[in-house]
Amino acid sequence: MIAGRAALLAGTTVLLAPLFLFTDYHLFELTLAIATALAILGLNLVTGHTGQISLGHGAFYAIGAYVTAILMADYDVPYWATLPASAVVCAVVGFAIGLPALRLRGHYLALTTFALAVAMPQILKYRGLEGLTGGVQGIVLAKAGPPFGLALTPDRWLYLFALAVAAPLFLLVYNLARGRIGLAMAAIRDHPLAAEAMGIDLARLKTGTFAISALITGIAGSLGAIAVQFVAPDSFPPLLSIFLFVGLIVGGIRSEAGAVIGALFVQFVPDLADQVSKAAPGALYGLALIAVLYLMPQGAAGALRRALAPLLHLRSGGAPAAGTGGRRANPGGTRHVE
Repeated sequence: MIAGRAALLAGTTVLLAPLFLFTDYHLFELTLAIATALAILGLNLVTGHTGQISLGHGAFYAIGAYVTAILMADYDVPYWATLPASAVVCAVVGFAIGLPALRLRGHYLALTTFALAVAMPQILKYRGLEGLTGGVQGIVLAKAGPPFGLALTPDRWLYLFALAVAAPLFLLVYNLARGRIGLAMAAIRDHPLAAEAMGIDLARLKTGTFAISALITGIAGSLGAIAVQFVAPDSFPPLLSIFLFVGLIVGGIRSEAGAVIGALFVQFVPDLADQVSKAAPGALYGLALIAVLYLMPQGAAGALRRALAPLLHLRSGGAPAAGTGGRRANPGGTRHVE
């Protein structure tokens, strides 16, 4: 109990420290990183927990961003009130995409979802929708300011707002993954035929997972639009879906902390590569990605778990006795290999 409270206090301190240490621009970048982490979290639910490879989550990110932009620009809806609307719209679209996905697996599903990511910018540019989406010109949004006259700059307030939105969603995924639904998702991922024989409704669980995943990613898109104050079709290229997938792999599959680490990698490593070399930033980014995958094949979260495993083992009283060669003596005379 004490350790849990200490961890909560430490985490809260780390999250709030940037308010006092960083400039507004750096807080703006961290707000975008939070939005990216949420998008990776949604992708992780589908790809990591149910084993459905999706390369189209950039489309859900774009839909969430445009729902927020349209409601704010055309209907004067407060920025915070647009999040439930984008969540509902993206959940419905995700459920609709999940229906045909029931018949697809592996690279077939990946290519189908990637087709959605490729088509989305063209759909947003379609002349028949220009009155709604703004066409290639996009939509400019007003800066969201702090409520109740709080003495905060807009960027500092949006950082806090993004944290407040992200925290319950991370908690939701954490509880889903470790409850009965998480066990069912793992069964579908590892042994779909056995899961169906055990009575698990594959169709309902897969489509439901896709809907929740799209919901989370849509909220991420809304946060990104509110922070950037602008949306346009070219802001959501197919490469966005690839970057989200890269963040998932770098951070670690089936890890909530991995979503955060992957988002930081996607958000900041390209900028660092550009600062190191203006001539070939893409090459440096690719080398960094290869190095991370080679040194941490299970992602950064997996490497962190392995690094902390000895410490956690000692705290739980599981250190092997000296001279037992990694075995623990049993008073009954038998020895168990750990």
